[in-house]
Amino acid sequence: MYQEMMERDLEPADKQMLYNYYAKYLMFDRRVKQRSIQYHMKAAEMPYQSFFQQNSINALQRISGRGTTRICREIREFLEQLPRLDSFAAQSQSKLESLECHFTWNLDTSRSKLFRLRDDLVDIGTEKGNIWLGHIYNLQGFIHYKLGFIEEARDFFSRATETFHQLGDADEGPWLVVNYGNLAWLHQHLGEDSQSQGYLSKLDTLIETHPPPIQDELHPEVCAEKAWTLMTFYKDKKLQAADYFQRAVRMKPEMVSWQTSRVLALVGDYKHSDTDQDVGMLEEMRMAREEDPDNLYLAAVDLLLRAKRGEQIKDEADELEEKILINPVSSYSGIRILIRVYKQLDCYDEAIDLAEKALKKHPDERYLKRCAALSYTLKISFYKESCPSESMISRAISLHEEVVSLYPHSSLMKEVDLAYMYAKSGHGLMKAEQMYQEMMERDLDPADKQMLYNYYAKYLNFDRREGQKSIEYHMKAAEIPYQSFFRQNSINSLKKIRDKGRSRMCREIQEFLENLPDSESV
Repeated sequence: MYQEMMERDLEPADKQMLYNYYAKYLMFDRRVKQRSIQYHMKAAEMPYQSFFQQNSINALQRISGRGTTRICREIREFLEQLPRLDSFAAQSQSKLESLECHFTWNLDTSRSKLFRLRDDLVDIGTEKGNIWLGHIYNLQGFIHYKLGFIEEARDFFSRATETFHQLGDADEGPWLVVNYGNLAWLHQHLGEDSQSQGYLSKLDTLIETHPPPIQDELHPEVCAEKAWTLMTFYKDKKLQAADYFQRAVRMKPEMVSWQTSRVLALVGDYKHSDTDQDVGMLEEMRMAREEDPDNLYLAAVDLLLRAKRGEQIKDEADELEEKILINPVSSYSGIRILIRVYKQLDCYDEAIDLAEKALKKHPDERYLKRCAALSYTLKISFYKESCPSESMISRAISLHEEVVSLYPHSSLMKEVDLAYMYAKSGHGLMKAEQMYQEMMERDLDPADKQMLYNYYAKYLNFDRREGQKSIEYHMKAAEIPYQSFFRQNSINSLKKIRDKGRSRMCREIQEFLENLPDSESV
C-alpha cells in the first residue's frame, strides 16, 4: 500500500506526510533503519512547514545524537543544511510578497463573491480582439485557485500567458508581469518551488529588459491590470481604480481603452458627486466618446447619465439598440445599461422588447436571459400606471427560474427577485415565503444575509402586511456590521417608522438606533 500511495501524483504536503509515516513504519515495523533515515530526510527537506516535517527533523536529531557512526555524521551534515534551506525559503517568500499580482492585492476572497465574479467574467465573453482577455484569464486563474479548482487555475493562467504573448508579438514584455507573478505564487502554494523560482527569475529578466518608463513607478500595464481588477472586484474602489488608470495613461497616452475605463470608473463613483462634479463628469464623458466612438458600453453609460439629467435621448437610445443587437453577446456590449436607460425614460416596454429581440437572435445565451429577467423585474417593480398582467408575471417567473438554474452558485439576488415575482402573482405568497425561509437557512456571507433580511423585511411589510415582523428583520439587517446600500435602506426604513409614530415598536426602534454603531445621526 505504501508503494502504491508513493507512486501517486500527490501535493507536497501529502507527500511529506506520507514520507514521515513510511519512515516510522520502516523503523518500527520493518526494522530497516537506514531506509527509515532516508525517508525522514525526504520529509524534512521538503520546504513545507508542518508537524510532519518537524517530526522527521526531531527523529533525525535523536538518531544523530546517539553515536559517531558515518550515518550519524551524514545526518548532522544534513540537518546543518536545513537552516540554509529555510533562509532561502524566507528570501523567496519576501520576494513573492513584493510582487504586483492578484495574490498580493488583498482581494476579497469570500466564496460567494468569487462565484459571482467567476460567472461575471464568463459573461464578458472571449471574443478575439477583446483587450481585457488576458486580464480575464488571469483573474479567472486566481478565482479558481481560491475556490480550490487547481487544474482549472493552471489552465487559466496558461491561457493568460498565451494571450499576453500574442499581444506582445511573442515578446516577454510588461504585459506578463502580473501573470508571471501569479504563476510564481501558484507554484509556491503547490510546493513546486523550482517552478516558482523559475518565474521569479523570468520576472527579474523581464523587468531588467523592460524597466518602467518612470523610475519607482509600476509598469503602465501593471497599473492598468490592477485598475481593471479593482474595478471588477469592488463597487466602492472605483476612485482607486480610476487613479491607477490615470497613472497608466500618463505613461502610455495612446491606450484609448485605459482612458475609457478611467472615465467608466469615475462614473461608478458618480452617485456620490455634487453638481460641479456632475458637469465635469459629463465633459469627461464627452471627451471619452470622441476618443472611443465605437465603444457601445461607453455610449450606453453616456445615455444613462444624460437621461438622469432629464435630457431627451430616446431617439439616440433606439439607434444604439440597433447597433447593440448586431454585435456579439457580451456583458460589455451595453445591453444591460441600455435596459436601464429605457427604465430611466419610463419606457419599460422598450426595455422588454430589446431583451426579447436579443434573446430571439441568441436563444441559448444565459446572459441575455439574465438581461430579459431584469427587464421584466424593472417593469413589474417600478411601472405604476397599471398592474402587471398574469401573463407578464408568468413570463418573468419562467425567466428567473431559468436564470437561477444557469447561475447555480451566484444567483441569490435572482432568487430574491423570483420570490418577489411569486409574491406579486395571484397565487404565490406561500411559494415566496417558502423560498425566503429556504434562503435564510443557508450559510450565507454577512453581506448576502444583510441583503436577504432587507428584502424579506420589505416583503413582510408590503406583501404580507406584517409590520412588526418587518421591523424585526430591518433590525436584523441593520445590526450586521457591514456598510452597504441594504443596511442603510433598513436604517432609513426604521427611522421613517419611528418618525410616523404609529407603531407600538417606536420606542424600541429609537433605542435600537441609538445603540447602533456606525450609523448616521438618529
